[in-house]
Amino acid sequence: MPRIVGFDPGSRTTGFGIIDYQQGQLHYVASGTISTDPKTPYLDRLPTIVEGVDAVLQEYQPKAAAIERAFVAANAGTALKLGQVRGITMGLLILHTVPIYEYSPREVKKMITGKGNADKQQVQYMVQKLLNLSGIPGEDAADALAVAISHIRHL
Repeated sequence: MPRIVGFDPGSRTTGFGIIDYQQGQLHYVASGTISTDPKTPYLDRLPTIVEGVDAVLQEYQPKAAAIERAFVAANAGTALKLGQVRGITMGLLILHTVPIYEYSPREVKKMITGKGNADKQQVQYMVQKLLNLSGIPGEDAADALAVAISHIRHL
């Protein structure tokens, strides 16, 4: 059964979602966030992200990874930090020999909700329905699960 990990990188919170896929069926495994203290200097937050992503990869042993493609943010500093967290995440995936697939936020929203301009609540709701979850996942975990689902749908 192929196991997919999705990541929604962020310098404050990085979401992750793990899904197994077998015979056309999605099976929720786990999801959550790797959170840092926003009051901590940015560079001091990076070890927490490295350790968190590494722990997820070691525990769940995914066969493929899906990650949101970088987008141009209005704030260049924010875009740079996001790019650095993406780089850390992708570097760890490479070290763990996990193939990486990228999808734009618009592609993910379209594959999950049918609309490329869907809001966060619509994505959360559809992730809950698609995975038959008892509750609505948090935003960052839902985004990570949505990226993983998008990869499976893309296949």
